[in-house]
Amino acid sequence: MSDTSVCLSRQRRGTDVALLHEDRLFPAEEGSRAVARRLYELIKDLPIVSPHGHTQARWFARNEPFPDPVKLFVQPDHYVFRMLYSQGMTFEELEIGEDEIEGPREVWRIFATHYYLFRGTPTRLWLDYAFQELFGFTERLNEKNADHYYDTIAAILKTPDFLPRALFDRFGIELLASTDSPLDALGDHAAIRESGWKGRVIPTFRPDPVVDPQHPGFHENVRALGALTGEDTLTWRGYLRALARRREYFKELGATATDHGHPTAMTEDLGDTSAATLFEQVIKGTAYAADLEIFRGQMLTEMARMSLEDGLVMQIHPGSVRNHNAQIFARYGRDMGADIPGPTNYVEALRPLLNRFGNERKLTIILFTLDETTYSRELAPLAGHYPCLKLGPPWWFNDSPEGMRRFRETATETAGFYNTVGFNDDTRAFLSIPARHDVARRTDAAFLGKLVSEHRLDEDEAAELAWELTVGLVRNAYKL
Repeated sequence: MSDTSVCLSRQRRGTDVALLHEDRLFPAEEGSRAVARRLYELIKDLPIVSPHGHTQARWFARNEPFPDPVKLFVQPDHYVFRMLYSQGMTFEELEIGEDEIEGPREVWRIFATHYYLFRGTPTRLWLDYAFQELFGFTERLNEKNADHYYDTIAAILKTPDFLPRALFDRFGIELLASTDSPLDALGDHAAIRESGWKGRVIPTFRPDPVVDPQHPGFHENVRALGALTGEDTLTWRGYLRALARRREYFKELGATATDHGHPTAMTEDLGDTSAATLFEQVIKGTAYAADLEIFRGQMLTEMARMSLEDGLVMQIHPGSVRNHNAQIFARYGRDMGADIPGPTNYVEALRPLLNRFGNERKLTIILFTLDETTYSRELAPLAGHYPCLKLGPPWWFNDSPEGMRRFRETATETAGFYNTVGFNDDTRAFLSIPARHDVARRTDAAFLGKLVSEHRLDEDEAAELAWELTVGLVRNAYKL
Protein backbone atom coordinates (compact mmCIF):
# COMPACT_ATOMS: atom_id res chain seq x y z
CA MET A 1 0.00 0.00 0.00
CA SER A 2 1.33 3.46 -0.93
CA ASP A 3 2.01 6.17 1.67
CA THR A 4 -0.93 8.12 0.26
CA SER A 5 -3.23 5.11 0.59
CA VAL A 6 -2.11 4.60 4.19
CA CYS A 7 -2.85 8.24 4.98
CA LEU A 8 -6.29 8.08 3.38
CA SER A 9 -7.02 4.83 5.19
CA ARG A 10 -6.16 6.44 8.50
CA GLN A 11 -8.38 9.39 7.73
CA ARG A 12 -11.27 7.09 6.92
CA ARG A 13 -10.81 5.30 10.22
CA GLY A 14 -10.65 8.62 12.06
CA THR A 15 -7.13 7.99 13.40
CA ASP A 16 -3.98 10.11 13.54
CA VAL A 17 -5.80 13.21 12.35
CA ALA A 18 -7.67 16.02 14.06
CA LEU A 19 -11.09 15.09 15.36
CA LEU A 20 -12.55 18.36 14.07
CA HIS A 21 -12.20 19.94 10.62
CA GLU A 22 -11.07 23.57 10.65
CA ASP A 23 -13.94 24.53 8.32
CA ARG A 24 -16.66 22.77 10.28
CA LEU A 25 -20.08 24.45 10.14
CA PHE A 26 -18.99 26.89 7.43
CA PRO A 27 -20.95 27.05 4.15
CA ALA A 28 -20.15 24.51 1.44
CA GLU A 29 -20.15 27.26 -1.20
CA GLU A 30 -16.62 28.62 -1.47
CA GLY A 31 -17.46 32.34 -1.63
CA SER A 32 -19.60 32.28 1.51
CA ARG A 33 -17.11 29.99 3.22
CA ALA A 34 -14.25 32.43 2.60
CA VAL A 35 -16.22 35.27 4.19
CA ALA A 36 -17.24 33.06 7.11
CA ARG A 37 -13.59 32.19 7.72
CA ARG A 38 -12.63 35.86 7.85
CA LEU A 39 -15.47 36.73 10.20
CA TYR A 40 -14.71 33.79 12.47
CA GLU A 41 -11.07 34.86 12.75
CA LEU A 42 -12.27 38.20 14.14
CA ILE A 43 -14.35 36.64 16.94
CA LYS A 44 -12.94 33.20 17.74
CA ASP A 45 -10.69 34.45 20.56
CA LEU A 46 -13.09 36.97 22.10
CA PRO A 47 -13.98 36.42 25.78
CA ILE A 48 -16.74 34.01 26.72
CA VAL A 49 -19.70 35.73 28.36
CA SER A 50 -21.98 33.11 29.94
CA PRO A 51 -24.90 34.79 31.76
CA HIS A 52 -27.30 31.83 31.78
CA GLY A 53 -25.92 28.49 32.92
CA HIS A 54 -26.07 25.74 35.48
CA THR A 55 -22.48 25.09 36.50
CA GLN A 56 -21.77 24.99 40.22
CA ALA A 57 -20.25 27.90 42.11
CA ARG A 58 -18.72 25.47 44.61
CA TRP A 59 -16.30 24.26 41.91
CA PHE A 60 -14.68 27.69 41.91
CA ALA A 61 -15.09 28.33 45.63
CA ARG A 62 -13.24 25.10 46.54
CA ASN A 63 -11.06 24.84 43.40
CA GLU A 64 -10.61 21.10 43.80
CA PRO A 65 -9.79 18.64 40.99
CA PHE A 66 -12.71 17.12 39.12
CA PRO A 67 -12.99 13.52 40.38
CA ASP A 68 -12.88 11.44 37.19
CA PRO A 69 -13.85 11.48 33.49
CA VAL A 70 -17.33 10.05 34.12
CA LYS A 71 -18.30 12.71 36.66
CA LEU A 72 -17.02 15.32 34.24
CA PHE A 73 -18.44 14.13 30.91
CA VAL A 74 -21.23 11.58 31.45
CA GLN A 75 -23.15 11.80 34.69
CA PRO A 76 -23.79 15.59 34.82
CA ASP A 77 -24.70 15.94 31.14
CA HIS A 78 -28.36 15.35 30.22
CA TYR A 79 -27.50 15.29 26.52
CA VAL A 80 -25.16 12.35 27.09
CA PHE A 81 -27.07 10.12 29.45
CA ARG A 82 -30.52 10.64 27.90
CA MET A 83 -29.14 9.39 24.55
CA LEU A 84 -27.62 6.33 26.23
CA TYR A 85 -30.86 5.70 28.12
CA SER A 86 -32.87 5.95 24.88
CA GLN A 87 -30.77 3.11 23.48
CA GLY A 88 -31.38 0.77 26.39
CA MET A 89 -28.67 1.56 28.92
CA THR A 90 -30.05 1.93 32.43
CA PHE A 91 -29.29 4.55 35.04
CA GLU A 92 -28.00 1.70 37.19
CA GLU A 93 -25.43 0.81 34.53
CA LEU A 94 -24.42 4.46 34.26
CA GLU A 95 -24.39 4.73 38.08
CA ILE A 96 -26.55 7.85 37.97
CA GLY A 97 -28.25 8.40 41.30
CA GLU A 98 -26.77 5.10 42.50
CA ASP A 99 -23.88 4.04 44.66
CA GLU A 100 -20.88 3.00 42.63
CA ILE A 101 -20.99 -0.72 41.84
CA GLU A 102 -18.50 -1.32 39.07
CA GLY A 103 -16.95 2.14 39.26
CA PRO A 104 -16.42 4.99 36.82
CA ARG A 105 -14.12 3.06 34.48
CA GLU A 106 -16.88 0.59 33.60
CA VAL A 107 -19.32 3.46 33.02
CA TRP A 108 -16.74 5.08 30.75
CA ARG A 109 -16.40 1.86 28.74
CA ILE A 110 -20.17 1.82 28.19
CA PHE A 111 -20.01 5.43 27.03
CA ALA A 112 -17.06 4.77 24.71
CA THR A 113 -18.61 1.63 23.22
CA HIS A 114 -21.73 3.58 22.32
CA TYR A 115 -20.04 6.82 21.26
CA TYR A 116 -21.29 6.23 17.73
CA LEU A 117 -24.80 7.11 18.95
CA PHE A 118 -23.82 10.78 18.98
CA ARG A 119 -23.00 10.97 15.26
CA GLY A 120 -24.47 14.12 13.72
CA THR A 121 -25.52 15.61 17.07
CA PRO A 122 -24.24 18.83 18.66
CA THR A 123 -23.16 16.71 21.62
CA ARG A 124 -20.60 15.03 19.38
CA LEU A 125 -19.21 18.43 18.37
CA TRP A 126 -18.93 19.52 22.01
CA LEU A 127 -17.29 16.30 23.16
CA ASP A 128 -14.83 16.09 20.27
CA TYR A 129 -13.86 19.71 20.90
CA ALA A 130 -13.01 18.97 24.52
CA PHE A 131 -11.21 15.73 23.66
CA GLN A 132 -9.09 17.43 21.00
CA GLU A 133 -8.50 20.92 22.38
CA LEU A 134 -8.14 20.08 26.08
CA PHE A 135 -6.71 16.57 26.09
CA GLY A 136 -4.95 16.31 22.73
CA PHE A 137 -6.75 13.27 21.35
CA THR A 138 -6.66 12.70 17.58
CA GLU A 139 -8.34 9.30 17.47
CA ARG A 140 -12.09 9.12 17.85
CA LEU A 141 -13.35 7.60 21.10
CA ASN A 142 -14.36 3.96 20.75
CA GLU A 143 -14.42 0.66 22.61
CA LYS A 144 -10.77 -0.14 21.88
CA ASN A 145 -9.27 3.12 23.12
CA ALA A 146 -11.69 3.63 26.03
CA ASP A 147 -9.10 2.84 28.71
CA HIS A 148 -6.46 5.02 27.05
CA TYR A 149 -8.90 7.92 27.00
CA TYR A 150 -9.90 7.29 30.61
CA ASP A 151 -6.35 7.05 31.93
CA THR A 152 -5.16 10.10 30.00
CA ILE A 153 -8.05 12.28 31.14
CA ALA A 154 -7.84 11.03 34.75
CA ALA A 155 -4.14 11.86 34.92
CA ILE A 156 -4.55 15.32 33.40
CA LEU A 157 -7.41 16.17 35.77
CA LYS A 158 -4.97 15.86 38.68
CA THR A 159 -2.69 18.59 37.34
CA PRO A 160 -2.89 22.23 38.49
CA ASP A 161 -3.74 23.40 34.97
CA PHE A 162 -7.04 21.53 35.17
CA LEU A 163 -8.32 22.91 38.43
CA PRO A 164 -11.63 24.77 37.93
CA ARG A 165 -10.17 28.26 38.29
CA ALA A 166 -7.31 27.49 35.91
CA LEU A 167 -9.76 26.18 33.30
CA PHE A 168 -11.96 29.25 33.81
CA ASP A 169 -8.99 31.44 32.90
CA ARG A 170 -7.84 29.15 30.08
CA PHE A 171 -11.30 29.26 28.49
CA GLY A 172 -11.18 33.05 28.47
CA ILE A 173 -14.38 33.35 30.50
CA GLU A 174 -15.27 36.94 31.26
CA LEU A 175 -18.35 36.06 33.29
CA LEU A 176 -20.12 32.89 34.36
CA ALA A 177 -23.57 32.84 35.96
CA SER A 178 -24.99 29.99 38.00
CA THR A 179 -28.72 29.42 38.57
CA ASP A 180 -29.75 29.47 42.22
CA SER A 181 -32.77 28.89 44.44
CA PRO A 182 -34.01 31.90 46.43
CA LEU A 183 -33.44 29.72 49.51
CA ASP A 184 -29.74 29.29 48.70
CA ALA A 185 -27.49 31.10 51.17
CA LEU A 186 -25.02 31.67 48.30
CA GLY A 187 -22.12 30.75 50.56
CA ASP A 188 -20.00 29.57 47.62
CA HIS A 189 -20.46 32.89 45.84
CA ALA A 190 -19.48 34.74 48.99
CA ALA A 191 -16.42 32.48 49.34
CA ILE A 192 -15.34 33.23 45.77
CA ARG A 193 -15.52 36.95 46.46
CA GLU A 194 -13.60 36.65 49.71
CA SER A 195 -10.89 34.48 48.15
CA GLY A 196 -9.38 37.29 46.10
CA TRP A 197 -9.62 35.30 42.87
CA LYS A 198 -10.47 37.60 39.98
CA GLY A 199 -12.83 35.26 38.10
CA ARG A 200 -16.35 36.66 37.89
CA VAL A 201 -18.92 34.04 38.90
CA ILE A 202 -22.34 35.46 39.75
CA PRO A 203 -25.67 34.00 40.92
CA THR A 204 -29.01 34.16 39.12
CA PHE A 205 -32.27 34.41 41.05
CA ARG A 206 -34.48 31.41 40.12
CA PRO A 207 -37.65 31.67 42.28
CA ASP A 208 -39.51 28.61 40.90
CA PRO A 209 -39.39 26.67 44.21
CA VAL A 210 -41.34 29.43 45.98
CA VAL A 211 -43.61 30.76 43.20
CA ASP A 212 -44.79 27.50 41.61
CA PRO A 213 -47.38 25.81 43.88
CA GLN A 214 -46.78 22.50 42.08
CA HIS A 215 -43.07 22.52 42.78
CA PRO A 216 -42.13 19.73 45.23
CA GLY A 217 -42.06 21.12 48.76
CA PHE A 218 -43.66 24.44 47.81
CA HIS A 219 -45.38 25.07 51.15
CA GLU A 220 -42.27 24.17 53.14
CA ASN A 221 -40.22 26.39 50.83
CA VAL A 222 -42.51 29.38 51.41
CA ARG A 223 -42.14 28.95 55.17
CA ALA A 224 -38.36 28.63 54.77
CA LEU A 225 -38.39 31.86 52.77
CA GLY A 226 -40.08 33.53 55.73
CA ALA A 227 -37.54 32.18 58.19
CA LEU A 228 -34.70 33.34 55.94
CA THR A 229 -36.00 36.90 55.57
CA GLY A 230 -37.87 37.51 58.80
CA GLU A 231 -41.08 38.17 56.87
CA ASP A 232 -44.51 36.60 57.35
CA THR A 233 -44.66 34.72 54.05
CA LEU A 234 -48.10 33.31 54.84
CA THR A 235 -49.50 36.77 54.01
CA TRP A 236 -49.48 38.23 50.50
CA ARG A 237 -47.63 41.42 51.44
CA GLY A 238 -45.09 39.59 53.58
CA TYR A 239 -44.52 37.06 50.81
CA LEU A 240 -43.79 39.78 48.25
CA ARG A 241 -41.49 41.62 50.66
CA ALA A 242 -39.56 38.41 51.29
CA LEU A 243 -39.03 37.85 47.56
CA ALA A 244 -37.87 41.44 47.12
CA ARG A 245 -35.39 41.06 49.99
CA ARG A 246 -33.91 37.90 48.50
CA ARG A 247 -33.55 39.61 45.15
CA GLU A 248 -31.59 42.39 46.83
CA TYR A 249 -29.33 39.85 48.51
CA PHE A 250 -28.62 38.20 45.16
CA LYS A 251 -27.79 41.62 43.71
CA GLU A 252 -25.32 42.24 46.53
CA LEU A 253 -23.45 39.11 45.41
CA GLY A 254 -23.37 40.22 41.79
CA ALA A 255 -26.62 38.94 40.26
CA THR A 256 -27.88 40.88 37.25
CA ALA A 257 -30.78 38.62 36.23
CA THR A 258 -33.68 36.44 37.31
CA ASP A 259 -34.75 33.20 35.63
CA HIS A 260 -38.28 31.76 35.40
CA GLY A 261 -38.95 28.23 34.15
CA HIS A 262 -42.75 28.15 34.12
CA PRO A 263 -44.80 25.46 32.35
CA THR A 264 -46.44 28.10 30.13
CA ALA A 265 -45.96 31.77 29.27
CA MET A 266 -49.30 32.69 30.86
CA THR A 267 -49.32 35.99 32.77
CA GLU A 268 -52.02 37.69 34.83
CA ASP A 269 -52.53 41.17 36.23
CA LEU A 270 -54.95 40.77 39.12
CA GLY A 271 -55.87 43.58 41.45
CA ASP A 272 -54.20 43.53 44.84
CA THR A 273 -57.27 42.22 46.68
CA SER A 274 -57.84 39.41 44.15
CA ALA A 275 -54.15 38.48 44.21
CA ALA A 276 -54.15 38.33 48.03
CA THR A 277 -57.27 36.13 48.03
CA LEU A 278 -55.74 33.78 45.47
CA PHE A 279 -52.51 33.58 47.48
CA GLU A 280 -54.46 32.66 50.61
CA GLN A 281 -56.15 29.80 48.70
CA VAL A 282 -52.81 28.59 47.38
CA ILE A 283 -51.25 28.62 50.84
CA LYS A 284 -54.24 26.79 52.37
CA GLY A 285 -54.15 24.20 49.59
CA THR A 286 -57.73 24.93 48.50
CA ALA A 287 -56.91 26.35 45.04
CA TYR A 288 -57.92 24.38 41.95
CA ALA A 289 -55.37 23.42 39.27
CA ALA A 290 -56.53 26.27 37.03
CA ASP A 291 -56.02 28.68 39.93
CA LEU A 292 -52.45 27.47 40.36
CA GLU A 293 -51.70 28.43 36.75
CA ILE A 294 -53.28 31.84 37.35
CA PHE A 295 -51.07 32.26 40.41
CA ARG A 296 -47.94 31.43 38.42
CA GLY A 297 -49.04 33.97 35.81
CA GLN A 298 -49.58 36.62 38.47
CA MET A 299 -46.13 35.95 39.86
CA LEU A 300 -44.51 36.57 36.46
CA THR A 301 -46.14 39.99 36.45
CA GLU A 302 -45.04 40.60 40.05
CA MET A 303 -41.49 39.63 39.10
CA ALA A 304 -41.61 42.06 36.17
CA ARG A 305 -42.73 44.80 38.57
CA MET A 306 -39.83 44.00 40.89
CA SER A 307 -37.39 43.97 37.95
CA LEU A 308 -38.52 47.45 36.99
CA GLU A 309 -37.81 48.52 40.57
CA ASP A 310 -34.49 46.76 41.22
CA GLY A 311 -33.07 46.56 37.69
CA LEU A 312 -32.63 42.78 37.45
CA VAL A 313 -33.04 41.46 33.90
CA MET A 314 -35.94 38.99 33.67
CA GLN A 315 -35.58 35.72 31.73
CA ILE A 316 -38.69 33.66 30.94
CA HIS A 317 -38.34 30.20 29.44
CA PRO A 318 -41.64 28.29 29.38
CA GLY A 319 -42.75 25.28 27.40
CA SER A 320 -40.93 22.33 28.93
CA VAL A 321 -43.12 19.43 30.01
CA ARG A 322 -40.90 18.47 32.90
CA ASN A 323 -40.26 14.99 34.28
CA HIS A 324 -42.32 13.33 31.52
CA ASN A 325 -41.09 9.86 32.50
CA ALA A 326 -43.08 9.09 35.65
CA GLN A 327 -40.99 6.06 36.63
CA ILE A 328 -37.72 7.94 36.36
CA PHE A 329 -39.17 10.86 38.31
CA ALA A 330 -40.46 8.59 41.08
CA ARG A 331 -37.11 6.87 41.50
CA TYR A 332 -34.53 9.57 40.70
CA GLY A 333 -36.36 12.88 41.06
CA ARG A 334 -36.26 15.99 38.90
CA ASP A 335 -33.95 16.94 36.03
CA MET A 336 -33.04 13.47 34.82
CA GLY A 337 -33.24 14.01 31.07
CA ALA A 338 -37.01 13.41 30.68
CA ASP A 339 -38.07 17.00 29.99
CA ILE A 340 -39.89 17.30 26.64
CA PRO A 341 -40.74 20.47 24.65
CA GLY A 342 -44.40 21.42 24.29
CA PRO A 343 -46.26 24.00 22.17
CA THR A 344 -46.32 27.47 23.68
CA ASN A 345 -48.54 30.52 23.16
CA TYR A 346 -46.87 33.88 23.71
CA VAL A 347 -49.13 36.46 22.04
CA GLU A 348 -52.16 36.08 24.31
CA ALA A 349 -50.27 34.60 27.26
CA LEU A 350 -47.99 37.64 27.65
CA ARG A 351 -50.67 40.24 26.95
CA PRO A 352 -51.55 41.01 30.63
CA LEU A 353 -47.90 41.56 31.54
CA LEU A 354 -47.20 43.58 28.40
CA ASN A 355 -50.32 45.71 28.84
CA ARG A 356 -48.85 46.80 32.15
CA PHE A 357 -45.10 46.90 31.48
CA GLY A 358 -44.50 46.31 27.78
CA ASN A 359 -43.63 49.92 26.99
CA GLU A 360 -41.15 50.35 29.84
CA ARG A 361 -37.72 51.13 28.39
CA LYS A 362 -35.97 50.51 31.72
CA LEU A 363 -37.25 46.92 31.89
CA THR A 364 -35.58 44.04 30.04
CA ILE A 365 -37.41 40.74 29.59
CA ILE A 366 -35.64 38.01 27.63
CA LEU A 367 -37.89 35.37 26.10
CA PHE A 368 -36.69 31.83 25.39
CA THR A 369 -38.62 29.07 23.68
CA LEU A 370 -38.54 25.36 22.96
CA ASP A 371 -41.33 25.83 20.39
CA GLU A 372 -39.58 26.85 17.17
CA THR A 373 -42.90 27.40 15.40
CA THR A 374 -43.29 30.62 17.38
CA TYR A 375 -40.12 32.35 16.10
CA SER A 376 -41.56 34.10 13.04
CA ARG A 377 -45.23 34.02 14.07
CA GLU A 378 -45.06 35.31 17.66
CA LEU A 379 -41.69 35.97 19.26
CA ALA A 380 -39.99 38.01 16.55
CA PRO A 381 -43.02 40.28 16.03
CA LEU A 382 -43.36 40.79 19.80
CA ALA A 383 -39.68 41.60 20.28
CA GLY A 384 -39.76 43.70 17.13
CA HIS A 385 -42.33 45.97 18.78
CA TYR A 386 -42.21 46.06 22.58
CA PRO A 387 -39.23 48.02 24.00
CA CYS A 388 -38.89 45.73 27.03
CA LEU A 389 -38.59 42.46 25.07
CA LYS A 390 -35.49 40.69 23.75
CA LEU A 391 -35.19 37.22 22.23
CA GLY A 392 -33.02 34.67 23.97
CA PRO A 393 -30.92 32.42 21.74
CA PRO A 394 -31.88 28.90 20.62
CA TRP A 395 -31.92 27.01 23.88
CA TRP A 396 -31.74 23.48 25.20
CA PHE A 397 -32.97 21.12 22.47
CA ASN A 398 -32.46 23.89 19.90
CA ASP A 399 -28.85 24.58 20.95
CA SER A 400 -27.46 23.11 17.72
CA PRO A 401 -26.07 24.43 14.43
CA GLU A 402 -29.38 23.71 12.71
CA GLY A 403 -31.37 25.28 15.57
CA MET A 404 -29.23 28.41 15.50
CA ARG A 405 -29.58 28.69 11.73
CA ARG A 406 -33.35 28.31 11.88
CA PHE A 407 -33.51 30.97 14.57
CA ARG A 408 -31.48 33.48 12.56
CA GLU A 409 -33.47 32.77 9.39
CA THR A 410 -36.90 33.13 10.99
CA ALA A 411 -36.34 35.79 13.66
CA THR A 412 -33.99 38.25 11.96
CA GLU A 413 -36.41 39.32 9.25
CA THR A 414 -38.80 40.79 11.84
CA ALA A 415 -36.82 41.36 15.05
CA GLY A 416 -33.46 42.13 13.46
CA PHE A 417 -30.20 41.25 15.20
CA TYR A 418 -30.33 43.94 17.87
CA ASN A 419 -33.45 42.62 19.58
CA THR A 420 -31.57 39.39 20.36
CA VAL A 421 -29.04 38.80 23.14
CA GLY A 422 -26.14 36.82 21.71
CA PHE A 423 -25.54 33.27 22.91
CA ASN A 424 -26.16 31.42 26.22
CA ASP A 425 -24.57 28.01 26.75
CA ASP A 426 -27.08 26.89 29.44
CA THR A 427 -24.97 23.92 30.51
CA ARG A 428 -24.13 21.85 33.57
CA ALA A 429 -21.07 20.36 31.79
CA PHE A 430 -18.24 22.83 32.42
CA LEU A 431 -15.90 21.56 29.70
CA SER A 432 -18.57 22.02 27.05
CA ILE A 433 -18.70 25.80 27.52
CA PRO A 434 -15.91 26.77 25.06
CA ALA A 435 -17.15 24.14 22.60
CA ARG A 436 -20.69 25.49 22.65
CA HIS A 437 -19.52 29.06 22.18
CA ASP A 438 -17.29 27.96 19.32
CA VAL A 439 -20.28 26.32 17.60
CA ALA A 440 -22.32 29.51 18.02
CA ARG A 441 -19.52 31.69 16.66
CA ARG A 442 -19.00 29.47 13.63
CA THR A 443 -22.72 29.27 12.93
CA ASP A 444 -23.15 33.03 13.17
CA ALA A 445 -20.09 33.57 10.96
CA ALA A 446 -21.61 31.19 8.41
CA PHE A 447 -24.97 32.99 8.48
CA LEU A 448 -23.37 36.41 8.11
CA GLY A 449 -21.06 35.11 5.38
CA LYS A 450 -24.09 34.01 3.39
CA LEU A 451 -25.69 37.47 3.75
CA VAL A 452 -22.49 39.08 2.49
CA SER A 453 -22.27 36.69 -0.47
CA GLU A 454 -25.89 37.49 -1.34
CA HIS A 455 -25.03 41.23 -1.19
CA ARG A 456 -27.49 41.79 1.64
CA LEU A 457 -24.73 43.05 3.94
CA ASP A 458 -21.35 44.64 3.36
CA GLU A 459 -18.50 42.79 4.99
CA ASP A 460 -17.69 45.65 7.33
CA GLU A 461 -21.27 45.49 8.64
CA ALA A 462 -21.00 41.72 9.03
CA ALA A 463 -17.78 42.19 11.04
CA GLU A 464 -19.55 44.59 13.40
CA LEU A 465 -22.46 42.19 13.76
CA ALA A 466 -20.14 39.25 14.44
CA TRP A 467 -18.65 41.16 17.39
CA GLU A 468 -22.11 42.16 18.64
CA LEU A 469 -23.46 38.61 18.41
CA THR A 470 -20.43 37.30 20.33
CA VAL A 471 -19.97 39.80 23.16
CA GLY A 472 -21.69 43.13 22.55
CA LEU A 473 -25.36 42.19 22.71
CA VAL A 474 -24.99 39.89 25.71
CA ARG A 475 -23.08 42.47 27.74
CA ASN A 476 -25.70 45.08 26.99
CA ALA A 477 -28.77 42.88 27.55
CA TYR A 478 -27.58 41.48 30.89
CA LYS A 479 -26.16 44.83 32.11
CA LEU A 480 -22.64 43.52 32.36
